[in-house]
Amino acid sequence: MKQRGFLTWSERRGWVALVPLFVLLWNGAHAQIKYSISEEVKEGTIVGHLAKDLGLNKNTLKDRVFRIVSGPSEPLFQVNQNDGILYVNRKVDREQVCERSSACLINLKTVLENPLEIHYVDVEVVDVNDNSPTFSEKETNLEISESAVRGARFQLQAARDADSGQFSIQQYKLSHNEHFHIEVKDRGEDRKIPFLVLQKQLDRETATKHKLLLTAIDGGKPAKSGTIEINVEVLDVNDNSPMFTKEVYSVMLSENTPIGVTVTRVNATDLDEGLNGEVIYLFGKEVDRNILERFVLNQISGEITVKGPIDFEENQSYEIDIRASDKGPAPLTTDKSVFIKIIDVNDNSPEIEVTSFSNTIPEDSRIGTTVALISVNDLDSGLNGKVICFLNDNFPFTLTPSMQDRMYSVVTKASLDREFQPQYDVTISCRDAGEPPLSSENTISVVVSDVNDNSPEFSLRPYTFYLTENNAAGSSVFSVSAFDRDENENALISYHILKEGGENSKQASFIDINTENGDILALKSLDFETMKTFHFQVVATDSGTPSLSSNVTVNVFILDQNDNAPVILYPVSANGSAEGVEEIPRNVNAGHLVTKVRAYDADIGYNGWLLFSLQEVTDHSLFGLDRYTGQIRTLRSFTETDEAEHKLVILVKDNGNVSLSATATVIVKAVEPKEAFAASDVKSAAKDEEENNVTFYLMITLGSVSALFLISIIVLIVMQCSKPADYSSKYLQDANYDGTLCHSIQYRSGDRRYMLVGPRMSIGSTIVPGSNGNTLVVPDRRRASGEYLNWL
Repeated sequence: MKQRGFLTWSERRGWVALVPLFVLLWNGAHAQIKYSISEEVKEGTIVGHLAKDLGLNKNTLKDRVFRIVSGPSEPLFQVNQNDGILYVNRKVDREQVCERSSACLINLKTVLENPLEIHYVDVEVVDVNDNSPTFSEKETNLEISESAVRGARFQLQAARDADSGQFSIQQYKLSHNEHFHIEVKDRGEDRKIPFLVLQKQLDRETATKHKLLLTAIDGGKPAKSGTIEINVEVLDVNDNSPMFTKEVYSVMLSENTPIGVTVTRVNATDLDEGLNGEVIYLFGKEVDRNILERFVLNQISGEITVKGPIDFEENQSYEIDIRASDKGPAPLTTDKSVFIKIIDVNDNSPEIEVTSFSNTIPEDSRIGTTVALISVNDLDSGLNGKVICFLNDNFPFTLTPSMQDRMYSVVTKASLDREFQPQYDVTISCRDAGEPPLSSENTISVVVSDVNDNSPEFSLRPYTFYLTENNAAGSSVFSVSAFDRDENENALISYHILKEGGENSKQASFIDINTENGDILALKSLDFETMKTFHFQVVATDSGTPSLSSNVTVNVFILDQNDNAPVILYPVSANGSAEGVEEIPRNVNAGHLVTKVRAYDADIGYNGWLLFSLQEVTDHSLFGLDRYTGQIRTLRSFTETDEAEHKLVILVKDNGNVSLSATATVIVKAVEPKEAFAASDVKSAAKDEEENNVTFYLMITLGSVSALFLISIIVLIVMQCSKPADYSSKYLQDANYDGTLCHSIQYRSGDRRYMLVGPRMSIGSTIVPGSNGNTLVVPDRRRASGEYLNWL
């Protein structure tokens, strides 16, 4: 695409000589290239294929904002973001850009973003012979005494050529004459001073004036020139020039010297007498304006004093041309140079410039990621200008020197974590090596942006909940909560229940969770007698990309309610009613075991703790009932007045808040010993069969309960092994049978241990208010002997 103001390639070739000497130095993300171009080329002239030389993809230049970093003025060069060509943006005048420097090198900084890259380009502007030598005047007048001796030198006005190097003034030529020739003093930096040298003594009587033409010629091909007319007037007699007392005047002067301080004093003498021998001191004709602004010369004493500010950073030395002249009618002069070397003092603090800065950096940035580019400059020299830079704070950033002198990169030296610190105020300090040292600081704020690097965390792990059976279906029973250390979308959490299949999936089918707040709902009423515990997994997922998740195990223990009445296991008649007949000999002693009432309650704890009492008995003095075991024993021996048949109604009730009960009827017949023994054999067989049936049912019941408890124990052991060491909840079930089928369950929550207990209670057990009345807090007896609460 041809841009506005561009020339065609054939036109460009006529204006610019692209020098294909470029140096490509790589160090990480930096490169430096050097091009050469002639001055005065037209706007739009191609300097070089910058993107190609840097190995950049042309298709990404515009997206990465490929540009040249420049100051407020219009830049001399620009880069085309479409093809990466570096071109001349406006006319380059070497004399304006580099003044009289021998080498004109323009430093360019190019920047690409996403990711940040900086490249340095040096463009050398080659001088062309576009300026002719010029004199400030068309003619000059020179008075020379006839007594001037051969070899006398007279300094002439030097011509000026804006070009430099080979195109500056190379020689002076003087028009042909027999009295004078020209000599040139080379002072360096393209400064050639012409001196008119007398080669044959003048004779005023022969010629009072001489007209000469001085020509200044540069080194161009073809050469350019400028002329000045010199009018020499021959004066009479004063034939002695002033002579300086020193061959060389050299002095050292510290910068910032106060005004009025004497720098040095020159002295010259003249052998003539009178006005011809009176010497005055003047600045030479070629004294620079800078010298006149900073120094003053006393014409009478020859003292040079400070007139203006002396700044080493502006000029490191001065060469002052001093002319000593007598006051004769035709003054004789002698020129001498005074060399003043300026001594640097540490009067400039380092200047810190942030040339490029990314104020936001992702927290997952790699170590070595560039945050900012820093340019440091100190106008002093030597140790005064030697700068050391460092970061004041112990932050995960460091300064690394760049390939360019006094350039630094602020890069990461450690991993960033927004959750630990979201922002850093990085202070860059630079100090020079002067005495005393001067320093400066610059602070940049680096914001660490969030990435989704934190999974949700649950407030507890695992969760343990205790839920009373017969809950209302569809109600919220408990909730889980997770938090995410990230921010915004990365911290927005949703919940769901993990469906893994198998038994856990079946158990989780009757619960649901609110995806937004983690409330868990029971979809049906739970029954302790059917299921005593279950667990499931809740997954918390954030909304980051990609999303992160974590899960937690929720253990649910169902607490028993007194919803089951006691069941009489013995006695049971043939028709299923709780009735039985017992025959005992009349001669039994007190304490004889008549029978034992056996009962079972599906509930546990107080709800399943059964107590026996005599609701109805014909003779309270004859029979007694153990309220815990259900054993019926004789309290005394039978007498002749005691009836032969006694009816006992036994009430069996649990200890729930609202107790449930059942009754059993036992008919006790007192018979003579012989009849009892005869009947005993018959009844023994029947009773054995009956007891075998009861035992069979008890075995089935105990086996089922034991299997259920064994499964629960195995599940809890597996859960315990897969959870952290501090998880100590236990749910242990045990079944014992001693006349009455009973249960005992103990479990732990936090620093308390709970047990659902039966008739015998350990000393020190206390009832927890609000625990349905069937849960005891048991003191921790792992470090002391004692008896755990259990049922018998």
